[in-house]
Amino acid sequence: MNFDKVIRERFSVRSFKDTLVSDEILNKILEAGVLAPTAKNLQPEKIYVIKSSEGLSSIDKASPCRYNAPVCLIIASDKDIAWKKGNDSTYEMDATIVGVHMMLEATNLGVDSVWVKMFDKEILRSEFEIPSNIEPVCLLPLGYRSDDSRSSDMHYKRKKLKDIVIYK
Repeated sequence: MNFDKVIRERFSVRSFKDTLVSDEILNKILEAGVLAPTAKNLQPEKIYVIKSSEGLSSIDKASPCRYNAPVCLIIASDKDIAWKKGNDSTYEMDATIVGVHMMLEATNLGVDSVWVKMFDKEILRSEFEIPSNIEPVCLLPLGYRSDDSRSSDMHYKRKKLKDIVIYK
């Protein structure tokens, strides 16, 4: 799929079929995350791939927003590895860039997703034994949209370029 089509047609899917994502396609999505730029290329991201029924049940304990997706990625970042300057750290930004790369590659490969920030970090830490230096940043449920899945009403409401971009 060409990039213009990917960014224009992608939307947050909130209703998935139970059709599995093949390991070949999943690995291509994960590889897109590995290729994402991070501050000083320190690559602090940690990606937990959750596919088992037990793991998915654990995701459901932490968030109501898996929407029956057969795969859910926990995109996290190692705060000890991420670039820091004073009190600033790029751990969250780095993980976000990784997540966006994977989300767009998923769309490119015909796999749907939804970006989820609504989750209980402590439940994720407990259920998946995530150490304290690894910070969960988002969940990325992946799969194929159900036949009745539609974008939200807000998806195509965009501001005009002139309302966002400032030239000086």
